[in-house]
Amino acid sequence: MIRAGILGLTLCAGAAEAADCRLALLLALDVSSSVDAAEDRLQRGGLVAALTAPEVRAAFFAVEQPVALAVFEWSGRYNQEVLLDWTLIDGPEALLLAAETLAASRRSHNDFPTAMGYALGYGAGMLKNGPPCLYKTLDMAGDGQNNEGFGPLAAYAEFPFAGVTVNGLVINGADYEAETGLIAFYKSQVLHGPGAFIEIAQGFEDYERAMRRKLERELTPPVIGLGQETSRPPKG
Repeated sequence: MIRAGILGLTLCAGAAEAADCRLALLLALDVSSSVDAAEDRLQRGGLVAALTAPEVRAAFFAVEQPVALAVFEWSGRYNQEVLLDWTLIDGPEALLLAAETLAASRRSHNDFPTAMGYALGYGAGMLKNGPPCLYKTLDMAGDGQNNEGFGPLAAYAEFPFAGVTVNGLVINGADYEAETGLIAFYKSQVLHGPGAFIEIAQGFEDYERAMRRKLERELTPPVIGLGQETSRPPKG
């Protein structure tokens, strides 16, 4: 089933290029050395669960124009791997096949630093060569600040980000250290484009909830990615 799904996704990628899609959505997962094996499983499983959640499925198919979806993982400056190439999500079966592909994926790297500028450049290239959708959004999920090579602001100056919105999913680590550093870094250097926002996961255990909320917000038409700059989990 999964092998057939991968083949179907490869065929769909070509179709996506000619589609009249409303959004090209590119998700970037952090697999740098600060993310251990258990956290990666929570991240990968959380993404699959979020993509197949009822509210996210409803947002995918809220209007007739479909969404093109792709996913890659990143860590060091030369360590980016595509997990899901551009795929037209034009019905429930396509979404399920995409989720199956991600569920079957295996982490490509686990001992490299956090080269976010390089990851953004890689994402810009994927978006440039992807389907010509009405909107383009890149999501950067991460649990740490850039610590190798050039940073996000240099990436925005050097790579083709015109018309691209970059949102963020901040993963708070131990003792919620991101409250004082990582959130500010994302706000000042990572967010890019009109309506860009961040979603905050309080640890990798909260990744699924945060990703589900972020996807629903990005996918819901007619205004994609517009709203409050920062979202926090509900109290209680």
